[in-house]
This record gives sequence, C-alpha cells and structure tokens, in this order.
Amino acid sequence: MSDLAIKDEDSDLLQLVAQGDEKAFRIVFNKYHNRLGAHLFRITRSHELAQEVVQDIFLKIWLNREELASVRNFKGYLYVISKNHALNCLKTNAIQNKLTTGLDDNLDFGTDETQEENAHYLLLDEAIDRLPPQQRQVYLMSRHERLKYTEIAARLSLSRETVKKYLQISSESITSYVRKKLIVSILICSLFLF
Repeated sequence: MSDLAIKDEDSDLLQLVAQGDEKAFRIVFNKYHNRLGAHLFRITRSHELAQEVVQDIFLKIWLNREELASVRNFKGYLYVISKNHALNCLKTNAIQNKLTTGLDDNLDFGTDETQEENAHYLLLDEAIDRLPPQQRQVYLMSRHERLKYTEIAARLSLSRETVKKYLQISSESITSYVRKKLIVSILICSLFLF
C-alpha cells in the first residue's frame, strides 16, 4: 500500500475519531500503539516508561480528538508529540532522581532504618485508609490475610473478576497516593535547602 493510500485511510479514520467514533479510535490505536511503543523504547530505554507514554499520548489524542480533523500527517504528528512527551518524562524523572539522590547524599536527619520503615508503613496505611470500603476490604484480605481471588470472592459474594479489578484499582490508587506524597515531600525539602 502506498504512503498516499495510508494517509487517505488515516485521514478517514481521524475524521471519524474527531467525531467521537470509539471504534475508529480503537482501529487507530491498534494500528499504531506497537510501533509507537518501539519508537519510544528507543528513546527512553524503559519498557514501563514507553508504555506509560503510549497510554498518555492516546489518552491525550482522545481527549483532544476534535483537533484530529486538521492533522494531515498523523504518523508524523504522533511521533513528534510522543517524542516530546517522552523527553519531558525523562527530564522529570531525572529531576526527581537528582532531588532524591541529593537528599540522600547531603542530608543526615539522624533517622535510622526503623524510623524510615515506620514512616513508610504510616504512608501506606494512610493510602489504604483512603480506599473505598469494599476495595479496602478486598485489598487487606489479599495482602494481609494472603487469600486468593476465589477465596475473597466467596467470602464477599463477589465475582473473581470483580476482586481482581478491585485489587488492580487499589494498587494503582495506593501507588499514586504514595508517589504524590513523596514528590510533595521532596519538593518541600528542596525549597528549604535551596
């Protein structure tokens, strides 16, 4: 298939996506996400970061889908915005790593490992307490009681898939909460240091 035919095909799909057609969006996603992931891996050297950027880019495309009607070279557009987003993520990660390393290397707060562990557990407990009640219960049964999906499902009269989804959502929520708290702490510390 020639480049012109591909551009025409993309143009038709993009028009549909711009109008909110989810099926057309799925087609565009399926057509480009693997190639884009490989492209981003060459930039980031991280499968996780590449996947995260791919998801961010396609979410951004969907949220701003009306703009797609004016895009003439979607492949080029996609690669440029993804490269920029990946570089911004790498820059942010480098800054966070530098701040974290700088704090570790330059500060001695007189804390020992036990105090750090306690702070870590308190932060985790805080994140778990913020979960909706049923998600919290499923999470605690899985992590603290070490129950399997089917055991939790039977005890709570839920489907195995619901238990699995609750655990996934809970884990993402806890990770996000802890990450945000740590970033805020690092930023606050850096304000006092500089």
